[in-house]
Amino acid sequence: MSEDRISVFRDAHSDRSTTRQIPDTPQSRSPSYRLAFADDEFMLRDELRPVRLQLELLKPELLLAERQIESTIVLFGGARIPEPAQKHRAHTETLAELSAFYDEAREFARLMTLKSLATNNREFVVTTGGGPGVMEAGNRGAADAGGISVGLGIVLPHEQAPNQYVTPELAFNFHYFAIRKMHFLMRARAICIFPGGFGTLDEMFESLTLIQTGRMERVPFLLFGRAFWEKVINWEALADAGTISAEDLTLFRFVDTAAEAAELIENWEPAPPRDEIPGRL
Repeated sequence: MSEDRISVFRDAHSDRSTTRQIPDTPQSRSPSYRLAFADDEFMLRDELRPVRLQLELLKPELLLAERQIESTIVLFGGARIPEPAQKHRAHTETLAELSAFYDEAREFARLMTLKSLATNNREFVVTTGGGPGVMEAGNRGAADAGGISVGLGIVLPHEQAPNQYVTPELAFNFHYFAIRKMHFLMRARAICIFPGGFGTLDEMFESLTLIQTGRMERVPFLLFGRAFWEKVINWEALADAGTISAEDLTLFRFVDTAAEAAELIENWEPAPPRDEIPGRL
């Protein structure tokens, strides 16, 4: 809620502090007597899962709106891709080679953040998953430019803390993958996919599906590293088989450098919305 908006509701902090002045009795000590919103045990009940899901949708939305962030540049990519200075620690030769995309992600994020600064950090705000690898590179590039960036983390058994380059006030943590994906795409002005694994593939294909089916407007959809993506996915085979249409192959573009990606975004001309899905009876 905006700070300059007059509310007719009593302040929730006052509501909670008032309960601390209640006389200490067996009744007032009972868990049933706690205010529902101040009762952690109640909020964690299985039956409250829909409420927690709603809160997870609402909290980042309110904080991003308060910062007046209107559009984002989304970077998806592998957590295992090392910084070039650390590529000797890579588990495979290919990962070591892919370390070049750490620098490309960092430079791309720097260029986009310079563009964002011209809008007073309202447009083109770099957004990543907040973790290591390509995600770290994206947030780091934004910091290089002196701007802000968003990190949308997820609770995983092996997950670390957010990388040190995420703007602290814009570091979020999610339990629900679906809600996290919504926040990635709700403000996306461009979607940039760097080499990665299952998580990156999941994010890429869900985003492409939303655009293909018209559930999301077409935005620049850039795949960094043509050689990697054409080796991992036989795009032409999908079109040849008829499981996607040839027109679907125009929903994305391959790029190899940050400069190339920045130029495509700068000169992007929105395509008309699809009335139907090509090839579907």
